[in-house]
Parts: sequence; C-alpha cells; structure tokens
Amino acid sequence: MEIEDYGVQPMDDASPPKWHLAHVSWFFETFILCQFGETYQRFHPHFEYLFNSYYNGVGTPFPRPQRGFLSRPTVAEVMAYRQHVDSAMSALLEAAPQHPEVLQRVQLGIHHEQQHQELLLTDIKYNFGHNPLFPALIPPLAPTLAPPLAKEELGGATPLDRAAGDLAFSAFAGGIHEVGIDAGDEQFKFDNECPRHEVLIRPFAMANRVISNGEFLEFMQDGGYQRAELWLSEGWSTVQSQGWQQPLYWHQVDGEWFEYRLDGLHALDLHLPAVHISGHEAYAFAQWRGLRLPTEFEWEVAAAELELDQPSGYVESGRGHPHGYTGDHQLQQMFGCVWQWTASSYAPYPGFKPLPGTLGEYNGKFMSSQLVLRGGSCATPRSHLRKTYRNFFYPPDRWQFSGIRLAQDLD
Repeated sequence: MEIEDYGVQPMDDASPPKWHLAHVSWFFETFILCQFGETYQRFHPHFEYLFNSYYNGVGTPFPRPQRGFLSRPTVAEVMAYRQHVDSAMSALLEAAPQHPEVLQRVQLGIHHEQQHQELLLTDIKYNFGHNPLFPALIPPLAPTLAPPLAKEELGGATPLDRAAGDLAFSAFAGGIHEVGIDAGDEQFKFDNECPRHEVLIRPFAMANRVISNGEFLEFMQDGGYQRAELWLSEGWSTVQSQGWQQPLYWHQVDGEWFEYRLDGLHALDLHLPAVHISGHEAYAFAQWRGLRLPTEFEWEVAAAELELDQPSGYVESGRGHPHGYTGDHQLQQMFGCVWQWTASSYAPYPGFKPLPGTLGEYNGKFMSSQLVLRGGSCATPRSHLRKTYRNFFYPPDRWQFSGIRLAQDLD
C-alpha cells in the first residue's frame, strides 16, 4: 500500500485504513490503560472521541460516515499513537503480569484487533475494486487459484477450465444437539457464543462445497436478478434500488466476465467460489435451486467433526481469494474459504449475558435485523476462528468475503 491509500473511506460502512490502525490502539488505551495504568497519560485528548467506534458508554463517537474526511491526524501521528500505546501496554503487563481482569481484556483486545485485520482487507478491496485502475494489493497469483492438477488429468485444459463438480450432500441425523460454548470454558470466546445449550434439529443434508462462480453465472443467465418470485421483499427492493445485476466485483467487458481480486482484475474463473454475495442474493440463489440456506445450528452440527486446518485457506495462505474445491472430502470449504450465510437471525442464545460494563456493547446491542454467517474466509486469521464463531451482517451487505452453501430437508 501507498501512503495515499491510508486515508480513503470507500463507503459509509467501511473505514480508512489509518482509522482501523488507530482504533485498535484506542481499544487498549480506553479499556485497559486508562483503567489500570495508574500513571498513564493519553497520547492526545481528542483521540478518545475520534477513534471510538460505537461505545456510547465511553462517549459520543465521531460520525462513522465522516471518518474519511479527516486528513489529520496524519498516518505518522497514528503510527506514533500506536507506539505510545504499545509501550504503555508492555510496561503495564510487566508491572502486573497476573492481574486477571487485565489479562482477560488483553485477550479480548487481541481478538478485536484480528477482526480489524480482516476488515482492513475487505475495506481496502472495496476501495481498490471501485478504482477504474483496479490496482492490485498483492502480487498476481500464479499460475491459477484452482487445485493443482497435471495437464494430462485435465485433458489438455488449463486448471481454470476445471469445473467444480456436481453438488453432493451429506446427511445428518435429527434430534437434540448441543451448540455454543460454556461460559466457563477456558478457550477464548465472545459473549455471543455462550452459553452452550440444546437445540432441536430435524434431519437435514449439507452441500459438500460452496457455490461456484459458474453456478452463480447460470443463475444470472436464467434471469435471477429479474425474477421477483425468487427474492424476499426487502431483497427485491434492494435489487431495484441498487440496480444489482451481478456480484459486487464482477465486470463484463465485450461480453466476457471479469472479477476484481486483491491481485487485480482477472477473467472470471468459473471453478472458484462465488464471493462477495449478499444475504439477499444467497437466499434468491437457494430459491432458484429449489433448496435453502442452512441454519447456523445445522452448520455447527455439520462442522462438529471437521478439522479447522485448511492449508489453502485463511489469511495466512496469502492468496487473498477463496480456494477452490478439491473433492477429497465429503464436506469442503467449511473453514477459511468464504463466510457462509445462514438462515438464522442474529439473536441471543438462551441465558445470554453480555460482558459487564461498557464492554457489554461489543456484541449484544447488535442483535437485531442481521443474519449469522459461519466458517471464516480467506481474510480471516486462522487463530481467530472457532466452530462456534458467530459473524453477523445485514442481508444487503456484500463487501465481506461471503458466499453460499446450500442445505436441504430430509423429511
């Protein structure tokens, strides 16, 4: 990235990169240093206001849509602020290494920073992907993102020509299943993952992979964006008002489809997962296929016996784009590929208790009008994800690395 990129706010729901960098330090300053650092001095008296995201218990935040208007503080000042906070945090941890409340908040702050690492990539992609120059953030991914196969296995074709294969479904028994995490479990978890509880699930089947670009293109070619009967009312209104005709980063040039990726603009690879799909588009596609989206509890039950390790996934892969289906397991692309929309509303679990004090605003107050997504994406740090992790976005949102996995009833 260049210095000019740090101050750009691509849309109201995103933030300039330098704001992300300052905000994660603001979190440590506000919730740890100012409360437990007896001699701590704030770096700047107005940063508490400028870099507050949504914590009304701290004070009125600077308006989110106006973050990109601020040429000051400079990037250099933000970096100096980060160094100031990091040095103070190191001194505090050396002075009180066993303070349980400090350690808990440090752990929360680390996971909070990982969330913003992911948001940095999604926000930068929105900025670059709407620039007519289509600049690349990472070097070209060569020779292809598709699974590595010998040329003779492909009949002389290149890997980009390889189809994803027909959808298959794995069956899961109905009954009473446990989901979530116990509040007393030692591993880190957000409050919205608690408590562990029982749910009744009917027999269902889960698709072996996520939906590919080729399949989504078929939906488009069959008039998917013109057929009101496939869409929820709010989704159809969004299609009409926003003029949606294709996924967020697809572009048609001389009759050919291209997709913007973090390594630049490329011919659409039909094999790879459809990504940057909204919840409304996911629902309409499922209707078109005569299937449905899974509930978040079905997704968690299906993922229960799977390993999270995906060497070709997560942000650590450096790919910057979701990996293709390899066909070597019944369920693929569950983790570290694309966030998968579910049919579940983001709501508290039975017995949910938010964190005490102002930190209780972290998750609980957003439990309205949003859908749950599961599984993580190619922009998610591996250490950040768990099988019980509940991401949440509004149905029209599609700048996240989100895609589609289908399910069906077995009764």
